[in-house]
Amino acid sequence: MKVALGQFKVVANWQENADRCIEFMNEAEANGAKLLLLPEAVLARDITDPMAILTSAQALDGPFMTQILKASRQQALTTIFTVNVPASEGKVFNALVVIKGGEIIARYDKLHLYDAFSVQESLTVSPGTKIPELVEVEGFKIGLMTCYDLRFPELARSLALQGADLFVAPSAWVKGAQKEHHWQVLTTARALENTCYMLAVSECGPINIGNSLVVDPLGVVIAQMSEMPGLLFAEIDQERLAMARKQLPVLQNSRFAAPVLQ
Repeated sequence: MKVALGQFKVVANWQENADRCIEFMNEAEANGAKLLLLPEAVLARDITDPMAILTSAQALDGPFMTQILKASRQQALTTIFTVNVPASEGKVFNALVVIKGGEIIARYDKLHLYDAFSVQESLTVSPGTKIPELVEVEGFKIGLMTCYDLRFPELARSLALQGADLFVAPSAWVKGAQKEHHWQVLTTARALENTCYMLAVSECGPINIGNSLVVDPLGVVIAQMSEMPGLLFAEIDQERLAMARKQLPVLQNSRFAAPVLQ
């Protein structure tokens, strides 16, 4: 299956971000991709105002998603990203959406909020409460994660035990000391320890690293971007997946029970 990863700098104007998402969707479709992964929180970002996440949030039937869904109606492409959706108590959900054919076919609210490295996402975001169900695209079963979820191997293992062949992780990975190294290690580890493909896209720009990548089930990085915006294509293969799991049957050999969400 041909997959596409699109990274860009999210700006404060939601219409500009919608236009960029649709541009990537059209390009991915034109090049034969069946799956497109975009970054985390693509609706809007204002780096001068941390509280803008609240004022910019839109419902899933708002103008941002309405335009994105309209663009997807005539496409065979499945597109995945996250948006900020109003929640109760003056907060938002960081909602991952999977869209195809003009419809939202799955939603996952981010479980692990980024309260680390002097950032406190929980000030403005409410955590999800459920492990997401798998989504199938072209015979690949996809496990959904978002950004900081990469640091919690329990979620990836739970998804793998559900039958995931492929993980996706739309992200806005913040720059900092050793953060590019953390990104590479964590995405590779989640793929290798579960013998799954990993597609991880990070926003780029002044505060995020970019470096979107595809990792195969034996931990090999088969495609990667720099810190610049753009669209990356890669091929993922069921035969490679089967070979990896035959050589390295960690999911069968494990003597631990499946993780349980607290």
